[in-house]
Amino acid sequence: MADKEPRLIVTTAMGVDGFEVAEYLGVVRGIVVRAATITQGIRGAFGSFFGGNVAAYEEVCEQARSDAFKRMARQAREIGADAVIGMAYDATEFAPNVTEVLAYGTAVTLRPKSA
Repeated sequence: MADKEPRLIVTTAMGVDGFEVAEYLGVVRGIVVRAATITQGIRGAFGSFFGGNVAAYEEVCEQARSDAFKRMARQAREIGADAVIGMAYDATEFAPNVTEVLAYGTAVTLRPKSA
């Protein structure tokens, strides 16, 4: 049986219901730089000609966000976090058809709120 990764709570909120922050571990991030493949570029260009959602570019964006999220979560686990609070994404196009996607937040350890 494969080892199961420890549970990590990730939220855009600044806290987790039922818990308080025991320790702030710092900012964690996952960065991915993506460019569309030639096939995706051709499909995207053809799709944009007709307007509407361009599925080929959507695939590139979704994969980049997913990879950035996974890298951020891995970094949080490596430093012993129970959660990432204030999680957000950012994206910057820094060359034609080349985009950086950043997932980031604050890694924390949690303890149950006392009654």
